[in-house]
Amino acid sequence: EKKQLARYREETSQKMDPQQAQQRMRTVLSHLSQRPARPEEPLQAATTSADKPLSREEFSKVFPVIVEDVLQELLSDTHLQMPPYARDWVKRVLEVNVPGGKMNRGLTVVHSLPLLQSSVSQNDIFRACVLGWAIEALQAFFLVADDLMDQSVTRRGQPCWYRQDHPLSKTNDKVGLIAINDSFLLEAVIYRWLQKYFRDTPYYVDLLELFHEVTYQTELGQLLDLTSQPSSGFVDLSLFKLDTYKRIVRWKTAYYSFYMPVALAMLMAGFKDPAAFDEAKSILLPMGEYFQVQDDYLDCYGDPKVIGKVGRDIEENKCGWLICQAVLLANPAQKKLLAKHYAKEDPADVKIVKDIYRELNLENVFQRYEEQSFQELRALIQNTEHVPKGVYQGLLEKIYKRSI
Repeated sequence: EKKQLARYREETSQKMDPQQAQQRMRTVLSHLSQRPARPEEPLQAATTSADKPLSREEFSKVFPVIVEDVLQELLSDTHLQMPPYARDWVKRVLEVNVPGGKMNRGLTVVHSLPLLQSSVSQNDIFRACVLGWAIEALQAFFLVADDLMDQSVTRRGQPCWYRQDHPLSKTNDKVGLIAINDSFLLEAVIYRWLQKYFRDTPYYVDLLELFHEVTYQTELGQLLDLTSQPSSGFVDLSLFKLDTYKRIVRWKTAYYSFYMPVALAMLMAGFKDPAAFDEAKSILLPMGEYFQVQDDYLDCYGDPKVIGKVGRDIEENKCGWLICQAVLLANPAQKKLLAKHYAKEDPADVKIVKDIYRELNLENVFQRYEEQSFQELRALIQNTEHVPKGVYQGLLEKIYKRSI
């Protein structure tokens, strides 16, 4: 334990007395167990096995620990010299935007690791939690920027970050365009965490490359999404094609939401064979597409109180699964109405579009798609060779027939 404490103090470069350092280490490690932390011991199967994975509550306890690391660095780094109000701003950006969602991406890292390696220590689980929160920060980075670009109203049941009150203003100012820089901060924090907790690991460079690669892919997907229709406001139904939609989903959602969490756990577990990662992509990318189709369906038919946001795909002229299906199935008269009323803010226009969806029985079309996708994914999982089937089965069970 003395070696662990010495190493921790050296890596964080924090000035604290031994008693503080010991308490800090125990906070980091023991919150994952009911007994005093001994990081060199494998985790007890009863608390962190594949049969009883880490709970959402236990995962959440790691977040304030690693947020405090960022804030302490802002105070103690003599080169940064950040004033207290800047530190408070960063704290609020992190606490408002990173937690609060379903946390499925982050939990997938933690839940996959015990399935990929036979012996998992408490320190392994803590590091997996850090990677999980790094993905949640990546998600927050994308969402803060995406909400601003789309002029969305709510996110996770509260006003989008750019619509929230300016933390330093004494009037009624909103965060507004400062949210652009805040999204950059959310991304930057990821690499502070990776440097602090993984710099000494043999897979550190692999982590950096994966985060950079997936960020680039997701931003390209966002570009495809934003440019899928002319900016003049004219609706060109011929551009709403399923192959275009699948390309957007592959890059914007599937890689970072499904492939990345599992790939991070695989790197921690020592996987090196490219064939294993290719196999993961062959299953997780189609699963990500299935997930996004569900999202598009819920955007139209889900309860905003349940899904945590007001669906606006119709108003925002999105190349979504429902409009692509409608273009395939609609008759000429229905297509004319879709071209006239899609991408309009007026609720009366939105109602006309939804009425056409109902006429085309798109709810039933979705239900058939969902069942077919589920069966196809199950077949793919049965043929895996490199990664335990439980990794994929657990993910599929979480999203099948979801309502949130």
